[in-house]
Amino acid sequence: MNNKLQQQVSVVKGVGGETELALNDMGVQTIHDLLWCFPFRYEDHRRRDLAEVKHNEQVTVEGKVHSEPSLVYYGKKKSRLTFRVLTGRYLISAVCFNRPYYKQKLDIQSIVTVSGKWDKNRQTITVSELTFGPQQKQQEIDPVYSVKGTVTPKAFKRYVTAAVSAYGKEVPEILPDGLLSQYKLMGRSEALQIMHFPLSHEDLKQARRRFVYEEFLLFQLRMQMLRKIQREQTSGSSQVFSEEALNAFTGQLPFPLTGAQNRVIGEILADMKHPFRMNRLLQGDVGSGKTVVAAIALYASILAGNQGTLMVPTEILAEQHADSLAELFQQYPVRIALLTSSVKGKKRRELLQRLQAGEIDILVGTHALIQPEVNFSKLGLVITDEQHRFGVEQRRVLREKGEHPDVLFMTATPIPRTLAITAFGEMDVSVIDELPAGRKKIETYWVKHDMLDRILQFIDKELESGRQAYVICPLIEESEKLDYQNAVDVHSMLHHHFQGKWKTGLMHGKLSPAEKDEVMRSFSANAVQILVSTTVVEVGVNVPNATVMVIYDAERFGLSQLHQLRGRVGRGSEQSYCILLADPKSEAGKERMGIMTETNDGFVLSERDLELRGPGDFFGKKQSGLPEFKVADMVHDYRALEVARTDAAMLVESEAFWQDPQYEALRQSLETGVLQGEKLD
Repeated sequence: MNNKLQQQVSVVKGVGGETELALNDMGVQTIHDLLWCFPFRYEDHRRRDLAEVKHNEQVTVEGKVHSEPSLVYYGKKKSRLTFRVLTGRYLISAVCFNRPYYKQKLDIQSIVTVSGKWDKNRQTITVSELTFGPQQKQQEIDPVYSVKGTVTPKAFKRYVTAAVSAYGKEVPEILPDGLLSQYKLMGRSEALQIMHFPLSHEDLKQARRRFVYEEFLLFQLRMQMLRKIQREQTSGSSQVFSEEALNAFTGQLPFPLTGAQNRVIGEILADMKHPFRMNRLLQGDVGSGKTVVAAIALYASILAGNQGTLMVPTEILAEQHADSLAELFQQYPVRIALLTSSVKGKKRRELLQRLQAGEIDILVGTHALIQPEVNFSKLGLVITDEQHRFGVEQRRVLREKGEHPDVLFMTATPIPRTLAITAFGEMDVSVIDELPAGRKKIETYWVKHDMLDRILQFIDKELESGRQAYVICPLIEESEKLDYQNAVDVHSMLHHHFQGKWKTGLMHGKLSPAEKDEVMRSFSANAVQILVSTTVVEVGVNVPNATVMVIYDAERFGLSQLHQLRGRVGRGSEQSYCILLADPKSEAGKERMGIMTETNDGFVLSERDLELRGPGDFFGKKQSGLPEFKVADMVHDYRALEVARTDAAMLVESEAFWQDPQYEALRQSLETGVLQGEKLD
């Protein structure tokens, strides 16, 4: 980096000792830091017809004062000044807070220029700036900076202006000419100056486009370098297997594989053949057929003379997976065993002995798999299902059970591609984005609470046809703070409503694992027809006979969670239904309900969920592990993120990137950690 830019911010004109300390408190230590404090928004001072201005948008108008100003005092030293302005063909109201002294200057028919937020409904501007007399010629686009402490916006803008004027041209270019011309990107120094002082909206758009690509490229280069280091430094072993034998197994499956399944199988098998260790995330929507993909990968490892293991979050899911695999391999000499905490005593000791002796090909289980006494003969492939349900340490222990086995993580929680390639940038990501043929779309309805009687009639009708139903509630017991239906009350209501006709079960997080398994077994066996539950059934329950999913207070859930819950039905051949019981008060809540009724595609929903909630809320702010960017936005700039990832992957794998002088500045930016706005630690 240019040494001049590393000088202390005190060398900037106008920055004295106290100001330097105040800027330091804002995280501004050097000239470079000050230059990269981009405006957080821009005020548009173009004169526009108010019909074009959107609600809550910033606007500047010039007009004549049309009424005597009205001044009202309230609270301690607080005031509101209101007057009418005739601007063009519009007569609007202007409201100034805590500036009573304007009253003396506002003469009827005098000309004023008013800037502020436009309330389209009330035809009112909340004034942020008021000037008397005709509008002076000024910048059409005015930058607005975020400040804190004793630094004022006006003073900060003065320091930035001085820094850009003195040092703006010193900003070095870090992108090679090839990338600049390929994407018609503005030079770095010019783009930085325009970000601070744009002369037009088009210039600002191009400057922003330049920095969006730069931020994403630098971040993705870091991710791809990490991935390359992990692959090269973690020794793995090439799994050599008979493709003819594997194709024979795939060919005898009772159903054809989808194009998406064939694609991801190809990606997984290619990894297994390579000498480096596979580190792949497999995303597949509910019912997309991840289990059969896992089975094919496990069989490839067995054909290579190795063992495979599949770890899942719950005992009942482990049993279901073991049964599914046993059915798929019934004509093949594949030895499958199940290990959960319920397997005890002599049976457990014998199983562990057989495992260590290589007499078990596939071991399916829960976290019981990571106990110290569980030892494999030759572990080649580790698969974890719903990997986010296990801690990092649990997954690490399982990986270390063998001599650097290949690792495949599976999840039915659709993660938006923008997040997948950012949060899981060091992993390879495969996506099954196609459902098997013949799957019936789950019909989804949004109804108000006053239609509960009709819903109960519908449940009764489905149960009389031999089907079963889920009823999901947000809370376990009554809460004084939240007026939402709770599982205990709903269970009691349904028990009395269907008394003597249908059996009702109750499931929630306060039950012990054994109690949860008992409830689920009763529901799976149709000994219980209606299961009232909290969201503990969200993942990994397979009851094909269940055709109705009722979700109370559905507006409380995010789109991805609603979709996961909906995926508990629609697993058999019968038509299934999801009923969203909700009276949302907010527009966002109404929008979520509408989106759920429009699409069954989990990936479409996850993208919409990301738009509505933001990346921090999608993963949870603290555990998101997502970088923060100054200019780029992962949601709205996702196309640039895709392009940057592709470019970064190609660069890291090419010799030119590591040797060619044209990439030297880019390499140095990575080595010195100059990632504007990005926090990887």
